[in-house]
Amino acid sequence: MTSDRPRLAIAAAAGLSVLMLAMPAKAQQGLSGAYLAARHASMYGDYRAAAQYYGEALVRDPSNPRLLENALTAYVGLGQVDKAVPVARRLESGANTSQMANLVIVVEQARRGDWAQFLADLEAGRKTAPLVDALLAAWAHFGEGQMSEALAAFDAAAETTGLKAFGLYHKALALAAAGDFEGADRILSGEAEGPLRATRRGIIAHAQVLSQLERNGAAIELIDATFGIELDPGIAGLRARLAAGETLAFDIVRDATDGASEVLYTVAGALNGDAVDSYTLMYARLAEYLAPSNADAILLAATLLEAQERYELAIETYAHVPSDDPAFYAAELGRAEAMRRAGDVEGAISVLRGLTEDFPDVPIVHVTLGDTLRGEERYDAALEAYDAAIALFEDPAQPQWIVYYARGIAHERLDMWPEAEADFREALELQPDQPQVLNYLGYSFVEMQTNLDEALGMIERAVEARPGDGYITDSLGWVLYRLGRYGEAVPHMERAAELMPIDPIVNDHLGDVYWAVGRKTEARFQWRRALSFDPEEEEAERIRRKLEVGLDRVLEEEGAPPLSAANDG
Repeated sequence: MTSDRPRLAIAAAAGLSVLMLAMPAKAQQGLSGAYLAARHASMYGDYRAAAQYYGEALVRDPSNPRLLENALTAYVGLGQVDKAVPVARRLESGANTSQMANLVIVVEQARRGDWAQFLADLEAGRKTAPLVDALLAAWAHFGEGQMSEALAAFDAAAETTGLKAFGLYHKALALAAAGDFEGADRILSGEAEGPLRATRRGIIAHAQVLSQLERNGAAIELIDATFGIELDPGIAGLRARLAAGETLAFDIVRDATDGASEVLYTVAGALNGDAVDSYTLMYARLAEYLAPSNADAILLAATLLEAQERYELAIETYAHVPSDDPAFYAAELGRAEAMRRAGDVEGAISVLRGLTEDFPDVPIVHVTLGDTLRGEERYDAALEAYDAAIALFEDPAQPQWIVYYARGIAHERLDMWPEAEADFREALELQPDQPQVLNYLGYSFVEMQTNLDEALGMIERAVEARPGDGYITDSLGWVLYRLGRYGEAVPHMERAAELMPIDPIVNDHLGDVYWAVGRKTEARFQWRRALSFDPEEEEAERIRRKLEVGLDRVLEEEGAPPLSAANDG
């Protein structure tokens, strides 16, 4: 794919020339340095640096609309919405049209509860986006105590093509916030207008509504039907309170400001995966600004920052979730992953060890610790973590196959093959025909020169499930080679090399298969290719020896059986 960065650089330079046309020569040097630094930071998603440099540029040119717009975006992305508000006001005072500035001003009005001004500005023409304007107008009427107008506005939003679910969901929240739990239940249950798409927050809201209606049993049934047996601590705690007979407060949305936050979070959730992450982040940040206790908005913002590889900001954002929030464990899992991806593996492990102490009965925290330790080849410690997770399984269920698979890998790396094989087979009991497990177990049999017929069957099933997976295709070619079926192995190894053209092991295997069928020039070519892709030193030494004396001699030196084609006739 052609990078957009050269075009962005040209655009930045063109923009700079426009900015500087009317500037005194003495001011140009300071502005150009700050502006170019800000543009560079923006192109790479470095919100902190962009905010700093745009701020410096604005000192020298405080009314420039391009600088103001970009500074506004940087401040919101950074999560410093309080600094974005005066920038948005400056943009507006210069008679500049800016959707982001309008959105920031609207959000500040919502934070202050200045609903009358919001409605007046909306009537006067201030626009953000159709869905946002429609739902915020409804919540503004709610905030003004105009319930009839609010419900009519939610209904109008629901009648707009493609927006029905949004309008109905927010209408249900408003009804519940006003104490009409029967009306909210009719919408959330689908009785009034048909089923709504279930989201985690929507299910929690509905469970709270049912509890307010003294229907805790129905709330428990809803949770069980939606989330199954593996509940995260937040949902598990909610279910336990319901089972104990507690009446849950309705606190997803407590007032109009919370409702406005929910609008922005709803939009962010809808955009996530379809719009660019930096744009979706704006809505998540603004949602958190309006409702700092909205842990879902915080988690979404942090996840979006991770996706942009802004790990430091993601770590800071995950830390916004307080330790007494039900989502704290999810935030800590995210923080640990961001730390690992940022290169602070020991910090990530420390966070995860703390989680296993705070949430000892939650399997996922032990599994995540095990996965992180296994990635660092600390297999003994990983095994302890996986053992702790599996000990919490009352009755192993289908989703838990992956934990047995991971523990099997740790056992195999520790040369504990009987235990590894047992784990792999348990994983297949839980998830028959799982291609990763079939491939790993089958390939292990091939490498150990045992159960080769069973290995072939396993790997054939894996290839059937994932025909485009290069590793699995390589395994099929390799087991055929090990069985002496050299001619059959060739097309599979060639296909694997097409799928993974720069993998040293695949190219090495293809060279061996070519040698076995007498295509020795091509074999040497593949071995040289394999060397060019930096294999492990032990493998590289073996490949160099094959290039020197040939595969037959290497096998003899290793005490391995000579090449021998299978007699299928």
